[in-house]
Amino acid sequence: MIRQLFRFKGGIHPPQHKDRSTRSPIQAAWLPKQLILPLHQHIGESGEPIVAVGDHVLKGQKIARASGYVSASVHASSSGTITAIEELPIPHPSGLSASCIVIDTDGEDRWIEHGPEDIPYTEMDVSHLRNLIRTSGIVGLGGAGFPSSIKLNPAGSKIDTLILNGVECEPYITCDDMLMRERPENIIAGAKIMRHALNARQCLIAIEDNKPEAYTAMIEACKDEDIEVVQVPTLYPQGSEKQLIKVLTGKECPSNGLPFQIGIVVHNVGTAAAVHNAINLGEPLISRIVTVTGDGVAEPCNLEVLLGTPMQALLDQCGGLNSDVDRIIMGGPMMGFAMHSTEIPVIKTTNCILAATESNVTAPSDVMPCIRCGACADVCPVDLLPQQLQWYARSKEFERAQEHNLFDCIECGCCAYVCPSNIPLVHYYRYAKTEIWAQEREKEKADIARQRHEFRQSRIEREKAEKAARLAKKKAAVKKPADGEKDDKQAAIQAALDRAKAKKEAQGVEPKNIENMTPAQQKQIDDANARRQQTDTSEQES
Repeated sequence: MIRQLFRFKGGIHPPQHKDRSTRSPIQAAWLPKQLILPLHQHIGESGEPIVAVGDHVLKGQKIARASGYVSASVHASSSGTITAIEELPIPHPSGLSASCIVIDTDGEDRWIEHGPEDIPYTEMDVSHLRNLIRTSGIVGLGGAGFPSSIKLNPAGSKIDTLILNGVECEPYITCDDMLMRERPENIIAGAKIMRHALNARQCLIAIEDNKPEAYTAMIEACKDEDIEVVQVPTLYPQGSEKQLIKVLTGKECPSNGLPFQIGIVVHNVGTAAAVHNAINLGEPLISRIVTVTGDGVAEPCNLEVLLGTPMQALLDQCGGLNSDVDRIIMGGPMMGFAMHSTEIPVIKTTNCILAATESNVTAPSDVMPCIRCGACADVCPVDLLPQQLQWYARSKEFERAQEHNLFDCIECGCCAYVCPSNIPLVHYYRYAKTEIWAQEREKEKADIARQRHEFRQSRIEREKAEKAARLAKKKAAVKKPADGEKDDKQAAIQAALDRAKAKKEAQGVEPKNIENMTPAQQKQIDDANARRQQTDTSEQES
């Protein structure tokens, strides 16, 4: 049965330029003298180093553990010695630096002991299976780099469909195409593991019709499997997750929603092959296929590259750069970004290195005023109003931009591609998103500071009240008795005196040795008796 396909709004047909890098098989990249492994190679928190400078490590050894739920481990791509853990430039549009682990390779490329688990994955607890994928450092290899173990954990949602994305719609990039042509069985093996983890009812593999060799290879690999390979028309940006879901199922993800909310999970075909390596072979993610292409490089091809390899080493292996190269782009011409240096390393999300000449990319030109032609809105695959969003971004009306669904923008670049005024629309959207995120972080910090201040003030007031209560209680305990009243202590003393007097009277004690006293002695006795009498009289009056 032929599956019914649907159509998403918008999209464009840029020139593909894919044939030059698919003329030769995938080759192994040269082992570099030095590997630079950033601790942050994915969406989420950076890894936490578990090695020190001077340590000798083996290929596949974990050198940084995941530091949070949305995080991924990092492993040594080859054997060698840790020579530095320091801030170095990483692949990023801003050219910023981040913490990296540097390994001087020893040339032996010696593995740690590794292999599959003792029991097959079908008999494993599903949470253990996901944890193996997590500790293997696997993230989405289609470009986004989201940790794969999280997407395989639907958190109670029932998953009906697992989609493997082999569309690879951006111009020049062919790493997934070549993977499907040469290693389809690895993709199928990984797909079965993913499907088991999700308990998905069906599994679809989507391939654009400009990849007939890959489609044929995947059909052959699936002939005995309950997996459907679907050929879809070539249209950019069909490889985007939500657009591909629309094409294959007719379903639409809600605004700001995720595919699992409608019972669908999407993974890249390269990710599926990495899952196979991790579970069936016990190999963590330490390499990936990278397309090295563009008119600026002599011999375009696809290389299987150890993560951390400097990009310059790959360019050298492909015959070096031509004199007319304009820029080096990581990714494709639509969504990629220019590198500030060719010594920057390959990371998990590096699917392509494009040595571009001016003819390969749209050369920057003078920006002209918007003529309100509406072309940007016509091609937007998310049905946004690009010109309006650009206006709000320029005027810093970020709340209005959010009201117009700014964060639904997938930054595919279709709007800028067709703009006759050469307005860099996507740059404005990225700027607005960055500013909104920064404001939210500042607001979060301010809220935390306010909560701490309010807690401190309430604590101080509580301590003041407790101190006042203690003082009041103490004052009440030492308060003088009112007129006509005696406190307990005075009453106890008087009672003791009364008892002694009564006892003395009852015993009838008579004075002794009072004979022959001198006048002075008698006078002392008389004075004492007079004072005693005066005291008794005063007590009776009181």
